[in-house]
Amino acid sequence: MNKEHIDSQISKLQEKYKDSGQDLSSYLDGLLYQRYLTYWDYIHLDTLLSIQVPRTHFPDEEIFIMYHQITELYFKLILHEQKQLVDDKTQDVDFFIEKADRINSYYKVLISSFSVMIKGMQREQFMQYRMALLPASGFQSAQYRMIELYATPMENLVHFSERLDFSSKNSIEELYEHIYWKKGATDVVTGEKTLTLKQFEYRYTPRLIRIANEVKGSTIYHKYQQLPQKSKGNKTLVEALKALDVNANINWPLMHMGSAYRYLTKDNEQIDATGGTNWKEYLPPSFQKIVFFPELYTKEELNNWGKQWVDHIFNPEKV
Repeated sequence: MNKEHIDSQISKLQEKYKDSGQDLSSYLDGLLYQRYLTYWDYIHLDTLLSIQVPRTHFPDEEIFIMYHQITELYFKLILHEQKQLVDDKTQDVDFFIEKADRINSYYKVLISSFSVMIKGMQREQFMQYRMALLPASGFQSAQYRMIELYATPMENLVHFSERLDFSSKNSIEELYEHIYWKKGATDVVTGEKTLTLKQFEYRYTPRLIRIANEVKGSTIYHKYQQLPQKSKGNKTLVEALKALDVNANINWPLMHMGSAYRYLTKDNEQIDATGGTNWKEYLPPSFQKIVFFPELYTKEELNNWGKQWVDHIFNPEKV
């Protein structure tokens, strides 16, 4: 490296630090005394490997914990891309496609890896250690709810049976009270919320409503609608968004259905989920009809949303 280049770098560093209250020499001293960075320090490896804390002695519980932790990290990656799309002001279709493709790549990993949950644990162990987890449930994943809020207007997340009664004219608070997933943890007869839902709402409702208000009018669906007409018709973008919809709202829930059927049914009898959620009513995509980007589909496609997959689960002899 020649002297001219070094002098240029020093000049840039002086400019960078001139308003920091310390001169460049002080920062160079800090660099001199600083320890070399290691891989394990950079990713906090020791901490990462110490946060698997089973509540029972069954070995497969550790698999269960780690898989859910990995899932939450992928949710964070999805949110990382979503936030960039929501904040973008360029209306650059290539940027939109790039982010949608990244989100799809994360979903593909999650979907393909779910065999760890379906086939990677002994059912007998699961049925025993799950009782030590009450009333915790994957239903309580706040990041999963945030993904939905960043993706589409909240009126698209209202329960299917009530969706025609609501629109963007309703307040976020009104819409939130009728969001689809609440019915999955509410007693149909009494209307009483499960403890799982009560815990979740107490911890996360203010945060979720704040996020929904922040992205009102600027969700990923809104960003798509605001694109120039030529960009909206971009085939690659449309295919990427439709793939995102299918991954998030059909393929991912169906993997959970497969897991639930393996672990929570025996001799054709249903076993309650740890959080008391009605998973047979809550998980099937055709029951919820959650679609992030409804403008991209025909009426027939929306009416048949996820139906073929649920037929495969409930009536495999018809498929």
